[in-house]
Amino acid sequence: MATTINRPMTHISVDKAEHKTPADYVWALARISLGWIFLWAFLDKTFGWGFATPAAKAWINGGSPTTGFLKGTGENALGGLFSALAGQAWVDWLFMAGLAGVGLALVLGIGTRIAAGAGTAMLLLMWAAELPLTTNPFMDDHIVYAIVLIGLALAGAGGTLGLGNLPVVRRTPWLR
Repeated sequence: MATTINRPMTHISVDKAEHKTPADYVWALARISLGWIFLWAFLDKTFGWGFATPAAKAWINGGSPTTGFLKGTGENALGGLFSALAGQAWVDWLFMAGLAGVGLALVLGIGTRIAAGAGTAMLLLMWAAELPLTTNPFMDDHIVYAIVLIGLALAGAGGTLGLGNLPVVRRTPWLR
């Protein structure tokens, strides 16, 4: 005689597009907020709206968006490497494209995985340029933001309060 054991269901598959949890909204707000930080840095450096970049040093007025930060790293552990990159046109273009691309992707919720990878790389390079840190042996906001970016990618945060649930995005893995 066979014995039947009733086991409780331990996993229920729920389509993330249909059921949103409070955590999904927290991740979405983190995604949009961090996206705005990247996008704002791009806009302020491009137009010199006076928050971090004065108008005279704006990219559109001939200023270099990387010179201020990278020239200030000369005394740091990797300062020679990063100081040599300061003000080079290809570095400026790559940096600004990264800020704009990561910012737009995160705000819109499209390409969140790619944005998380690119943003993490940018943040780790900025962290490395500041070594050794003055206020903590290894942890600063660059590392915290990188961790949040990785969490956004793992949580699939583009589908809540973003365009990540559009059919074209759902069908195209690199757009997620």
